Amino acid sequence: MDELQDVQLTEIKPLLTNKNARNFQDFDCQEHDIETPHGVLHVTMRGVPKGNKPVILTYHDIGLNHKSCFNTLFNYEDMQEIMQHFAVVHVDAPGQQEGAPPFPSGYRYPTMDELAEMLPSVMTQLKVNSVIAIGVGAGAYILSRFALNNPTLVEGLVLINVDPCAEGWIDWAASKLSGWTSDLVDIIMSHHFSTDELTDNTELIQSYRLHITQDINQDNLALFCGSYQYRRDLEIERPIVGLNEATVNTLTCPALLVVGDTSPAVEAVVECNSRLNPVKTTLLKMADCGGLPQIVQPGKLAEAFKYFVQGMGYIPYVLLSHLSNDSVASVGMTRLARSRTASSSSITSMDSSRSRNNLNSLLEGSVTGALDNQAGPQTMEVSC
Repeated sequence: MDELQDVQLTEIKPLLTNKNARNFQDFDCQEHDIETPHGVLHVTMRGVPKGNKPVILTYHDIGLNHKSCFNTLFNYEDMQEIMQHFAVVHVDAPGQQEGAPPFPSGYRYPTMDELAEMLPSVMTQLKVNSVIAIGVGAGAYILSRFALNNPTLVEGLVLINVDPCAEGWIDWAASKLSGWTSDLVDIIMSHHFSTDELTDNTELIQSYRLHITQDINQDNLALFCGSYQYRRDLEIERPIVGLNEATVNTLTCPALLVVGDTSPAVEAVVECNSRLNPVKTTLLKMADCGGLPQIVQPGKLAEAFKYFVQGMGYIPYVLLSHLSNDSVASVGMTRLARSRTASSSSITSMDSSRSRNNLNSLLEGSVTGALDNQAGPQTMEVSC
């Protein structure tokens, strides 16, 4: 059985306070409305492409738009340092952007497959050759489908709360609740947050309930949710060396799967991990984190993303703001615990010798234990 790695980050940096609640402001951005085979997409671009480097492309979840889903992360200081190396393209699903007008009567909303088919037009219009894509929930599904259809355009995937299955929470909830539109906000809240979060984190919950209710056109939102409800299975399968690796339908790029340990999406993400190539897939389960890790724990996610792109060989060592100038090893605020296991639901290392060598060189001198080839769990801890 393939050897896998567990990765856990335990630092807690709750960002949503009274001072910055619903602070979804864009900075230094250009907005575009781009014609595609399935309608117009509203996209927002930050920065300009850096040489031959890929552009970071994001896609949000239902009930959110690019601002409410990603700006907390991308406006975070540590992420801004990383973004000096990349341009960013934020995609808003049709009708979900701030101030979007309602669709005309009888409008047929694109399917999940069609939403994925709209993205090559965005890349062509913006002269983008390849992307590292970050998606949440429905956005993660769309980007996964995009990568399956266009493997040469996607160099890496960060999939938060991804569900590869055709039937999920929304099918069950819609069948139990009467009145789709009237109960839509509650359904979406239960999609994003665990029961404990809905009970305990009142500031976060109130902020996002207000956003979903007041900032997004409710009819447009219902159409997007309906498209996600009727998605088909991604039909991906874990390749088996020497048997079906050349013919199996699966993601071919490095993938980082992210989920909070109390998120309602945990089972779906573990299921997705079990279907992917363990050599190319990393599953990051964030401790003390719920359904929106990019909102509640932007520091953790920025750090994980830094390692991900460094493993791909695109940026050198990046000094995050909370780290000492001396070395990565000198800081004890965040502990990255990594263990080798033989479980298919565990976390695997990133693909390619380049990724492994870069990651190993990054961690060299900061580990307190060493990896070996024993069959049993072997844990090392890294301060970063």
